[in-house]
Amino acid sequence: EVQLVESGGGSLQAGGSLRLSCASTRSPSRYTNYCVGWFRQAPGKEREGVAALDSNGPKNYADSVKGRFTVSQDKSNNIFYLQMDNLKPEDTGMYYCAWKWGGWKPPPLTDSSYNHWGQGTRVTVSS
Repeated sequence: EVQLVESGGGSLQAGGSLRLSCASTRSPSRYTNYCVGWFRQAPGKEREGVAALDSNGPKNYADSVKGRFTVSQDKSNNIFYLQMDNLKPEDTGMYYCAWKWGGWKPPPLTDSSYNHWGQGTRVTVSS
């Protein structure tokens, strides 16, 4: 079982930056491939994938966040990050990280691909 804990959400004005963190309680071995995805759900909308990375390096971004969001990992500490720059009001929502065993190129942005989820952290961007 993989447990994920997100943090770093908050409220800010448009144009600002936030860095979300996702701490994993499972330490994958150096021979284990996995993907970690970041998803968000705005009020009244379906959950959407915004960014994902494969343990071997490949990354994938939704068109709406390309050039503004960056996904990264600290393998030594089992922490995954989502750096969000130039935030817009439409970035508002609950952000979740998710885990799947097995690598994939490009790492998927579909929530059905992932089977371990964190509890979420809220991001509110005002205009």
